[in-house]
Amino acid sequence: MRTVTTAWPAVGWERVPWTPSRDADVSRTQRRRHLGPFDAAVVPPIADLDVPLSRETLAVALEAASSVTRFDEHSTARLGGTEIGPVDAVLLRTESASSSQIENLTVGARQLAMAALGGSSGRDAALVVRNVTTMRAALALADRLDVEALLELHAALLHGIDPDAGSLREEQMWIGGSGVCPHHAQFVPPTHGPVHEALGDLARFMSRDDLPPMVQAAVAHAQFETIHPFTDGNGRTGRALVHALLRHQRVTERVTVPVSAGLLSDVEGYVAALDAYRDGDPEPIVLELCEATFLAIGNGSQLLERLEAVRGEWDRRLTARRDAAAWKVADLLLAQPVVSTGHVADRLGVSGRTAQTAIDRLAAAGVLTLVRKQARNRVWQAPEVVDALDAFAHRAGRRRRSG
Repeated sequence: MRTVTTAWPAVGWERVPWTPSRDADVSRTQRRRHLGPFDAAVVPPIADLDVPLSRETLAVALEAASSVTRFDEHSTARLGGTEIGPVDAVLLRTESASSSQIENLTVGARQLAMAALGGSSGRDAALVVRNVTTMRAALALADRLDVEALLELHAALLHGIDPDAGSLREEQMWIGGSGVCPHHAQFVPPTHGPVHEALGDLARFMSRDDLPPMVQAAVAHAQFETIHPFTDGNGRTGRALVHALLRHQRVTERVTVPVSAGLLSDVEGYVAALDAYRDGDPEPIVLELCEATFLAIGNGSQLLERLEAVRGEWDRRLTARRDAAAWKVADLLLAQPVVSTGHVADRLGVSGRTAQTAIDRLAAAGVLTLVRKQARNRVWQAPEVVDALDAFAHRAGRRRRSG
């Protein structure tokens, strides 16, 4: 039975005793300052609540969902076929990179492509590549959004990196403030005891079919971030959850709209909207997600238009037979702009000699340039694609202008 509400419940608070760890690297004076109880959030259940929104906000949410569906259909029709390459892989990569950048994990398109190829590009690049895996897992789990699915998402993100990957936290977490104690934190999530029950309530909220998709996605994301169920990776997992819900509600069918790129343009506004949600006002986070969606569609459209132009220019440069492997490699480069002979051979199911011949033809046409020149494990990149992806990231990082 649904509960009709005229106000959204704010988080409550409970006093929790605190003693700093003996291993904490602090002075005795600091240790004394960090003694005493702190306030941890008590997350209210939302599974059966209506979401109170103004007519204007509801109209914006409906418009945003329609825009996402049109973008999905347009992108698939325009770029999703074999002629232009795997558009969803391009957008999935850009969304994963943007979501990671909100967590201060920033890598360039070339670094990210090198890491995806298996090259050494640093820890941040490896984590962003893992975020791509998480996004794919989120979309695959779109029809099963239960607690177990959330654990699987987290495991996909941090498997082999964090020993707690795929497990709910068993310790107190806090956001901001000191790394020693939660007393002056920006937000202190609930103690670990109620986390499983709170996620179960969230799963029931996500299974509903009577809510506008963007409203459901925004509220579910904010509730997930408030619960903060893991020791690490909550933000990236929570943003992947948005895409799982949009796919679950059939707002998208094939394409991943890079919503995190829109959020990246106003991270302070995004954080403020989460704070407002915790104070009992869901309207700002709904509007923030919708505005991010509109920005992402505009930015994503520019990216796809640029890649389409690049691919068209390659068609004019290449002189290989239409059945030559070089054309198939050109399609692969849109999503993976850094390649090796072995990678091409594996992806196309051809011999190393055929793969190298295709790469040589693309290099002769100016599509590829050699960036790793060792006798073994040579690597080539498509600089025009790298530039297009970096331009997308630059646009995403710009602050919104007020007014």
